[in-house]
Amino acid sequence: MTRSVGTGAAVTRRLIRKETRGDLPLLACLAVLVLVLTALCAWAPAFAGRQEDRALRQRVDAAQAQAPLISLSTTPEVFDSQPPAVDMATLLGAGRTLTDRFGGSAARHLASAGGGSYDYNQASLISPQPPGPANTDTKLTVSYLPSARAHLHYVSGHAPADHTPLGTAPQIGLSQATAQALGVRAGSRLTLEFAKTPGVQNAPPHAELLVSGVYRTTAATDDFWSGRETLDQPSRYPAERSAGTVLAVRGLVGLDAAGLLADAGVGGPRVTWQLRADLSGAALDQARALTGPLSQYSADLSAALCQGVDPITGDIGCQIGGQTTGPVLLTDYLTPLLAAFTAQDQQARSLATFAVDALAAVALATVAVAVRLLLRRRQPHLRLQRARGASTARLVLLRCAVAWPVVLIAALLGWAAGQALAPTGTSGSPQPVPAALATAVVALTVPLMTWLAVREPRRPGRLRRSRRKTVVGRRVVLELTVLLVAAAGVVALRSQGPDGILGAVPVLVALAVVLILLRIYPFVLRLVLRQTRRGRGAVGFIGAARAAHDAPATRLALFVLVLTLGTAVFGGLVHRTIDDGLTTGAAWTTGADASATVAGTEASAGTTAAGTATAGIRTALQHLRTLDLAGQADGAAITQVAVITVDPRRLAAVAPKSPLADALLSGLATPPGTRAGASTPLPSFLSPGLRAREHTGGFTTTAVTPGQPPVNLTLQPVGTLTTKELRDPLLGPVTAQIAAGTPLLITTADAEHLLPQQPSGSTVLLLKGDGPATTEPTALRSAAAEALGPLARIRVRSETLNTLRADGLTRGLGTIYTVTSLLAALSGLLALALELTLTSHERSRTASFLRTLGLGGEEAGALHFLQLLPLAVASAVGGTLLGLLEPRLMAGTLDLRQFTGGPAQPALRTDYSLTLALVAGVTALILAAAITETALARRRRLGAVLRLT
Repeated sequence: MTRSVGTGAAVTRRLIRKETRGDLPLLACLAVLVLVLTALCAWAPAFAGRQEDRALRQRVDAAQAQAPLISLSTTPEVFDSQPPAVDMATLLGAGRTLTDRFGGSAARHLASAGGGSYDYNQASLISPQPPGPANTDTKLTVSYLPSARAHLHYVSGHAPADHTPLGTAPQIGLSQATAQALGVRAGSRLTLEFAKTPGVQNAPPHAELLVSGVYRTTAATDDFWSGRETLDQPSRYPAERSAGTVLAVRGLVGLDAAGLLADAGVGGPRVTWQLRADLSGAALDQARALTGPLSQYSADLSAALCQGVDPITGDIGCQIGGQTTGPVLLTDYLTPLLAAFTAQDQQARSLATFAVDALAAVALATVAVAVRLLLRRRQPHLRLQRARGASTARLVLLRCAVAWPVVLIAALLGWAAGQALAPTGTSGSPQPVPAALATAVVALTVPLMTWLAVREPRRPGRLRRSRRKTVVGRRVVLELTVLLVAAAGVVALRSQGPDGILGAVPVLVALAVVLILLRIYPFVLRLVLRQTRRGRGAVGFIGAARAAHDAPATRLALFVLVLTLGTAVFGGLVHRTIDDGLTTGAAWTTGADASATVAGTEASAGTTAAGTATAGIRTALQHLRTLDLAGQADGAAITQVAVITVDPRRLAAVAPKSPLADALLSGLATPPGTRAGASTPLPSFLSPGLRAREHTGGFTTTAVTPGQPPVNLTLQPVGTLTTKELRDPLLGPVTAQIAAGTPLLITTADAEHLLPQQPSGSTVLLLKGDGPATTEPTALRSAAAEALGPLARIRVRSETLNTLRADGLTRGLGTIYTVTSLLAALSGLLALALELTLTSHERSRTASFLRTLGLGGEEAGALHFLQLLPLAVASAVGGTLLGLLEPRLMAGTLDLRQFTGGPAQPALRTDYSLTLALVAGVTALILAAAITETALARRRRLGAVLRLT
């Protein structure tokens, strides 16, 4: 008994080894497919994580170039001692202890940005009186900003000293424009009146400052001056409770100025510590680790530093560096930035999911074709073993014993290779669950298809016709189910957006397209058969008949080709749309070849002339103000209207083909030499929302100019801005300063001398070069800085476009689509080759039979080609339709605007060259298969031909 069992096991092992050697080519195909799938599961998440980290670092660095994302602030209590005092050096140095209290590993990713600083509230300048109208009030803001020293150059005097001798006045440095507006110079003294501290002082304290020097600002490439323009340029605005205007200026003091001002009875300033997020390596994981402690940071600081209530102010009292202060406030801009980035990243992941799911479906279909061919080759052996008494279970287990070791070894090798190639230290990590799932699906495909091939056939019964009807009915129900599920998936995708499950919708849509093609396929071939019957030759008729007969057998190859082509066309469409959208987004951001922006509308004086000084560069100025308007007919008040003044002739010179410039030129242009007056209505274009507020008549506003009486102005609508005009790139740099939904009005630049100057507005200079030399970034930046000064924020279109194209999310998405499309194409070609090999026997048999009847070699080649041509046509048509249809079906969920930066969703752009290349590739492959089969048929001798027949 034992001997017989051992003999049977030995026979089984020999049988397994023999069948393994015979199935090596197809087992190698399965191994390659499993290896690629598991390697992708290990490599792709880490690669995607690296791209996400890079994209987040780009956004964080760009945001921190303008202002720190995290800051702490508090106000020291200077009246808790006698005399009042504050040790600002110790207090600012204690900022390190605040950062250390952040705790955990997250503290390693925060660093101080330029040390601490402090600012006083605006103080009134008592003396000297600035030159100009007598009714002008002057407000001076005193600030200590050590990080500004690297961006200043003193043209007279010196920088304020951090340690001044006892008994001397605090020192202050002023910009050239500020010193000229105040009528002072180095060595002058300023007398200031600060606000009194409630409950402590009965009268406002006074202090004297010494102007130590006058500086000018230097150009900054890191956007340091964004939001700090008042350090260079003074501003004027109407007084709230009088007819005069307010001159607002800002100056820089030394470190110990706060202590000297405290001796004079001035309350404590607002002390700020600015922190910088230092993200490296796994930036996304580090940022997420920061957001949790940041949400509790302020409460933790209060619990650690603040106890009791200040008896003077009633606020919670804190102790920082031995100094009594008010509550510590946290300003966090990193968390909103991360939330916005997460939304963009989710969209990128959804788009990548479509390509990954399509690749998985193509690979599994290729596995099914390979197993089917494997079983077809083993069919005589399986029948023989079945006739000798082998059970279904034994045959299934035998197939598994042959295939499963190969699949398992390939999965382990693929996982090891993917981990070796995957980048380390990223926010993405290998995914073992999808790898195990892909391996399990491939492994289970073998026993399932083997069982279907070797199971006991049903006995023929009397109700064969009814059973045939039942089979047809089941097929119809199955097809309708697939169509309904695909439609439901599309509806769900459009309604609730893409997610992990709905990412498989394109595969369902591809399956639905294939089912529809399989239904249309026979109908079209029957039409072809009717035409070929009337012809003289038999080759066309026989080829069409064989193609119609083989259509059901090639449905799996058709599915693979349609899905592969559809995915490639879809990926090309996404790539082409994003690439074109990046160009539009860069143009929208810069407005022209370049743009320069400064805060306030006081830059209007002299800027127009300065902008034309550079030869070969055309310029156009846009000034943005916020005004309150009233309806001329009904007097209805409309607050916070964005008013843009522009010279339409210059705008048309910068962008001759612009629809906005053309409309403004026809509606706002006035004869040369005409000067707008208060009695002349100003022609204006309105946004649709503003136009709806005033159907008849125009608008009125009151302009208050320093030194002049108020003037009532009338704004007369001459047109309404269309959607195309509102999305014109010329408005991009200006509307970036306007909140969404704000009413917009555009009027002529001739009204500049009538409208009030505002520090809260913006001045935008558009630049366009006439030749290659003048479109270089260096030339454009030089011209912009010459026109608007070194504090202008300059953007060049070519540099902006390069930055957008280098974005981590955009590049990562393009790489994933390229890799998955390439792998899907290779897998599809393998599936097609296997499928053609599977069905080649029937075609060769038909050709051999016809050769015995006298068919020539050329006719045999034509017959092979005609049998395969319908498959090529159907796959090309289906794949192209799928690739063009899927983006339209998912148009509501494909938010590509966040990748391009434009004002609206970019229009879908089909890459027709790629589509034609793919169709030509499929046709060439079918033709190559026909040529190969014809060549093999010609090499057969008469005996082989007779055996095939």
